[in-house]
Amino acid sequence: MKKSIIIIISSMVLAGCEKGSQSIKDTFDPKVDTTAQLKNEKVPGTVPDHYSATVERQIEEAQHLVTTVIEKHTKTHSDTHKEEGKNTDFLTNEEKLKRAEEDLRKLPQYAGKQIYMYSVIHFYDDGSIRAMLQHPTNPEYIDNYEYKDEKWSEPRPEQISVRDYIQSRLISLEKINFVNVAKAAQVYSEKITRIEGAKPLTSIYISISNRNLRWFPGSINGSRERYSIELNQNGTLKKFERE
Repeated sequence: MKKSIIIIISSMVLAGCEKGSQSIKDTFDPKVDTTAQLKNEKVPGTVPDHYSATVERQIEEAQHLVTTVIEKHTKTHSDTHKEEGKNTDFLTNEEKLKRAEEDLRKLPQYAGKQIYMYSVIHFYDDGSIRAMLQHPTNPEYIDNYEYKDEKWSEPRPEQISVRDYIQSRLISLEKINFVNVAKAAQVYSEKITRIEGAKPLTSIYISISNRNLRWFPGSINGSRERYSIELNQNGTLKKFERE
């Protein structure tokens, strides 16, 4: 049964990775919460009660595998950015992050309108940001934006499925402070320096689910150890422990 759970969830995530950022969106889609279904649904005669502890452990291992696949996929995108550009200390520079947010607020199409961020926001150490925003006039549409060379791009349409719960993955820009990225980067970097063989931080991304923020990476890998790390909504440390 353990192998079946892991294979099912892994296949779902790996299939999503073929569509780039879609993998992240699908993984956090509350409608496709496979692990939650495995926890809550009881099939008579299939899983006896005395096996519940074993099943829970298997589910945790499957969830861990999903997180690992997501982070590996995101690292590929981060490495591409690293090759294309140089480190500009962007992730730790509060002034640059603040300027990027101010420029986003000044986009003419959002003049007098509330800006809502959608699904995921990527911040890279080469000074770029990738974000998705709800369309300023049609709430059923989502647009892609890229911040590069200190300016925001023109919007590019994002293909949205009828199965996507747009509202659950939206959050107002008023609740996101780009300066908090610098706080998060400081926390990550401080922990990385303590772990033998851990690679320097090259990107940070924020996932939006149920109108809450979740920071990534969610783990730090060293040559001998691996640690899970969780941050508060404002980018400060919440939990850090060895796996």
